[in-house]
Amino acid sequence: MRTSRRSRIRAASAAAVTLALGCTALAALPSTAGAAAAGGLVVQYRTGASGATADQSEPWLKVRNTGSASVPLSDVKVRYYFKGDSASAAYRFACSWAVKGCGNITGIFKSLPNPTATADRYLEIGFTSGAGSLAPGADTGDMQLRFHRADWQTLGQSDDYSFGAERNTYGDWPKVTAQLGSVTAWGEAPGGGDPADPTDPPTDPPADGPTLFDDFDYSGHTDPRIAANGWSVRSNSGGPGVPGAVWAPENVTFSGQSGNAVMNLETSTAGTGASTVQTEILTQSTKFRNGTYAARVKFSDAPRSGPDGDHLVQTFFTINDLKAPMADDYAEYDFEYLPNGGWGEPSNILYTTSWETYRPDPWEAVNQHSEARQSYAGWHDLVVTIDDSAITYYIDGQLFGTHGAQYLPERPMSINFNQWLIDLEGQSSTTPRSYDQQVDYVLHVKDQVLSPAQVSALVAGYRAAGTAFEDTVPGA
Repeated sequence: MRTSRRSRIRAASAAAVTLALGCTALAALPSTAGAAAAGGLVVQYRTGASGATADQSEPWLKVRNTGSASVPLSDVKVRYYFKGDSASAAYRFACSWAVKGCGNITGIFKSLPNPTATADRYLEIGFTSGAGSLAPGADTGDMQLRFHRADWQTLGQSDDYSFGAERNTYGDWPKVTAQLGSVTAWGEAPGGGDPADPTDPPTDPPADGPTLFDDFDYSGHTDPRIAANGWSVRSNSGGPGVPGAVWAPENVTFSGQSGNAVMNLETSTAGTGASTVQTEILTQSTKFRNGTYAARVKFSDAPRSGPDGDHLVQTFFTINDLKAPMADDYAEYDFEYLPNGGWGEPSNILYTTSWETYRPDPWEAVNQHSEARQSYAGWHDLVVTIDDSAITYYIDGQLFGTHGAQYLPERPMSINFNQWLIDLEGQSSTTPRSYDQQVDYVLHVKDQVLSPAQVSALVAGYRAAGTAFEDTVPGA
């Protein structure tokens, strides 16, 4: 969390999602019979870039419901298959335009467990709940998607499994598959088999690693157990946020809700730097690295009092210090919700961002992010896992983004929550207003990748046992 976030998010926005992927060979078209829409779905495809090589690949897609019942798009996954140019090549995915809204479309890349001559990876397109449902006979309309090499070197696509150079108008295309839940509802994967999902282990390992759990059951910001349990409520000046703002420990409060203790971070302003009060709580120790991080957080779209519109940032993140500009052992992993936009965004947006490093002046950033342009007001379960190959973000049990191995942490980090203002440009009023961000719990399990369901079960177990706090994570 730093003062130059506007520049770095603009740099990240130009990048979209970075992952290692690529392109090479095309197999014979599978039979139409083998592509029957057993689940009542059909995928139509055309290419926006028909060359054998291109600056970027442009798979444009539509999904049509040919069944007799409505289909929630959040249950649908569409897969476009290809082979990487090289094992180390990094790629970026983006949505140029979509009838359903680019903010309601996600794109991640996964590896095929049984590569073929024409594909070793695939782009999996998913949908948020904001995309709605497809009625019988309806389709999604245009989804103009693209991906390119991170270094903007030319990519080859003429022999990719799902690529069709001649497809300059939409038509049924069984070389792009559609999953409805766990069932293949359309198309045929390369090699004739459905790929396993590498984010889902065949069996859940026991959640028995060293653990930090805190239910935030404190009496107030001066409760001595806060420091004893390893937390620091920020009072020192400095960024990020509005110049002249203060960080107020007294604005971090605790209360009971529905039988659980809840922490509240209040941020307020009257339209000037001197009147702006921001809030942050963080672990004193930087001892957290690989494993699972989780929190239940309530984001707010509207102020608790006063006029709305400020460029607010509500967060859950891990971070360590930047020892020197572009130091390669820096790390930061963010959930950041902007209810009123900011950094050039006109309205609410949620970012997850993985950081390799940055230079503050002149500005240079190396990061990767995923985003969704929609309201996230209310309670949400946030999970990020870090292993030796990727950083994976989940929101409410649904995959939100997967970021590549180049962004993995080299050093341990602290765990943080804060709420702050980017600037005072969103609302010019001098009427006082205040905003709340609430936190139900935080969890970290060292060196274990847990599913969101395992996280929920582990938290429920702590609460059933009456355990409000536990920290068995060894020091760095």
